[in-house]
Amino acid sequence: MRKSPASKTSTAKGQHRERQPSSPAPAAPGGLKILFVASECAPYAKVGGLGDVVAALPKALRKLGHDARIVMPLYASINREKYGIKFVKSACVHMGGREEQWIGVFEAVLDKQVPVWFVDCQRYFGRPGIYDEPWGEYDDNAFRYALLSKAALQICKDENFTPDVMHAHDWMTSLVPVFLKTWDRILSPLSNTASVLTIHNVGYQGKYHISAFPYIGIGWEYYAPDIFEDYGKINLLKAGLWFTDAITAVSPTYAREILEPLGGQGMAPYLNNRKADLVGILNGCDYEHWNPETDRMIAHKYSARDVRGKAACKADLQKRFGLQQREDWPVFGIVSRFADQKGFNLIKEALPRALNTMVMQVAVLGTGDSSTENFFHWLTAKYPGRVGSYIGFSTELSHVVEAGSDFFLMPSLYEPCGLNQMYSMKYGTLPIVRATGGLDDSVQNYNQSTGEGTGFKFLAPTGQALYDTIGWTVSTWFDRPHHIAKLRESAMAQEFSWEDSARKYVEVYERAIKKRRGTT
Repeated sequence: MRKSPASKTSTAKGQHRERQPSSPAPAAPGGLKILFVASECAPYAKVGGLGDVVAALPKALRKLGHDARIVMPLYASINREKYGIKFVKSACVHMGGREEQWIGVFEAVLDKQVPVWFVDCQRYFGRPGIYDEPWGEYDDNAFRYALLSKAALQICKDENFTPDVMHAHDWMTSLVPVFLKTWDRILSPLSNTASVLTIHNVGYQGKYHISAFPYIGIGWEYYAPDIFEDYGKINLLKAGLWFTDAITAVSPTYAREILEPLGGQGMAPYLNNRKADLVGILNGCDYEHWNPETDRMIAHKYSARDVRGKAACKADLQKRFGLQQREDWPVFGIVSRFADQKGFNLIKEALPRALNTMVMQVAVLGTGDSSTENFFHWLTAKYPGRVGSYIGFSTELSHVVEAGSDFFLMPSLYEPCGLNQMYSMKYGTLPIVRATGGLDDSVQNYNQSTGEGTGFKFLAPTGQALYDTIGWTVSTWFDRPHHIAKLRESAMAQEFSWEDSARKYVEVYERAIKKRRGTT
């Protein structure tokens, strides 16, 4: 039996020291108890939209009177002092092969509202990255997130918190519903706890070497083609789909797309088996953090009633990114992970041609694929004063780009939901999107006859289609400025409320609870 220390900063196993009381808003009597188990949560740790959703949805649920809490890893990159993260106790998590893994349990309160428990384990989370480093993905990710998933159950037992629902997110915590139905069901206080699994991106499924299966610690009868087995490997998302009580996708269109062979990326047959339990719910927008009327990270606040401050934001963006100070030229913003899914092959084909033939500027913020990073280095050098790029990630600069741009490029090959198009609309920055997934659900295409709409959409996943759409926006900018003003007004009036989404999630939770308890 191998034991590992929880952390260099954790107390000895089994010891417990008094902690500072937290004071989140109390849940209303009769509200549901909901535990989110996730690999990301902004601002602590964020790679993509998952981190934003896990931060925002529990807050919306608490405002509706439910006791929503979060469990996530305490990565080495998280600043404990900055976020007031305090030690609670040590805990022992029993994994497969009779392995006892000691962890440290820490806590904080997110935005003075949502209790968060952090799993501290130097062995698995004391690393520079979240999922990977520049050299590649961590090869023990199956072990890391198996521990997180089971630790969430152990924390519930140790803290005497019995959730009605445990809400898992993507492959990283898709073992939560597996453990709920295979671990100590009779004696556990979690025997009636239901599970919901949200698919943020079916393209990432958690396929790993079979050597991780014994560590997960369930019977080999579950290593079957419909459950864990995937061409000699294990597939964590597939297993979660088998065991969970309910499934959600992050937009209605994406929920339909993943039932098809192309959109499902190998999961379509298993999702169709659970079609009756699948619901698409469009993500909301966290307007506490994304609102030009209150945003402290932008040069000048503004609103739909008075957009004059947007010009100051545009000038600030141009200055920061080394662009010519031209208020009359349209600026196209990009804030993204540099991944194939985001349509960067289309951008590489369309942007140089557009810059050669159109009056426009481009501001780019992102990091990821090295060839894409090199492309933007080249583009910036080739078009000085017209293209500016920051390779990396900056929360402040993401707000600067959203507020200062006139248009926002988001030509994703597929996009489960997307949040940047929602942020863009709130800031009066018109999104240019491919009509897929949540982009199609949230953006209303420009009607050139009436000036109605909130952005510009195209369908074909080609560089030519993107080039033509950029041309359409540039033409509208110069030839129909009154339509730009009308589109901007309509875009800023959109409300993608998390409260509305939260109510729909409550309906899913209630159905999952009934199913788990056999009352349907």
